[in-house]
Amino acid sequence: MAALLPSDEEYLKTPVLKLARNRIVWLCVLMVSGTLSSLVISHYETLLATVMALSSFITIITGTGGNAGSQASTMIIRGMALGEIEVKDVLRVVWKEVRVGALCGIALGAVNMVRMTFFSPSTGFLVDFTVSISMAAVVVLSKTIGCTLPILAKILKVDPAMMAGPLISTLVDAVALIIYFSIATMLLL
Repeated sequence: MAALLPSDEEYLKTPVLKLARNRIVWLCVLMVSGTLSSLVISHYETLLATVMALSSFITIITGTGGNAGSQASTMIIRGMALGEIEVKDVLRVVWKEVRVGALCGIALGAVNMVRMTFFSPSTGFLVDFTVSISMAAVVVLSKTIGCTLPILAKILKVDPAMMAGPLISTLVDAVALIIYFSIATMLLL
């Protein structure tokens, strides 16, 4: 679940070089895929220059999205491991996670709105609202991505745990930024 190639050897008996080799491939893939987030931010440079406060909340939006997606993938991987979830259940799983995401997103958006009102009073209502609405939308989409990637892995005959954690976070980061900046463009420009 941490983007590692599998190993059947005991950790303490595995040579350092082999451990590094098993990790470096995924670290490179994730680093290069992080370029997508950089491209999204570059695309919205004018918006960020116009409303500088938006940049302060990028990490909270992407972090919350990554956590939401990882929660969903963990539950689905567990359900598949226990035989509770099959590939044929994908639509039921997505529908359930969209609803869970909506409830979590609304709650997080509301808490964030209160948090920003008291701890970031200089940003103003419209920026606070933009960040909070974006957070709610990102949580819904992140949970959807998080629940579908392990099932997609199963279809592709890849270990579903390989689709968890870092891969979900990397994908969710880019999608979260697109959602955040799109909502900010609509509400603030």
